[in-house]
Amino acid sequence: MSVVLHPEAVAEARAARDWYADRSSLAAAAFLAELDAALDHVSRAPDAWPSYAGDTRRFLLRRFPFFVVYRQVPHQNIQILAVAHGRRRPGYWRHRTGR
Repeated sequence: MSVVLHPEAVAEARAARDWYADRSSLAAAAFLAELDAALDHVSRAPDAWPSYAGDTRRFLLRRFPFFVVYRQVPHQNIQILAVAHGRRRPGYWRHRTGR
């Protein structure tokens, strides 16, 4: 399945990477590697992770306090709606669903 990232999810991932890079280039690289692995897992088995809000699902990163919010859309695509920090206001990304 193809994975499409919402522009705001891309911005969130970049902001997190930059935050880690300011502290450690190794941490930034580890964050990106874990995020890439998460996107790979989601694309291979999108139904494997629990339902979240509405028609979305959530994949928790293990080493970082972030999770990926995604949903399946017609034509077998996976839409990444958010790369959310676990302590940010829940559901702040809901306007991205277009519903």
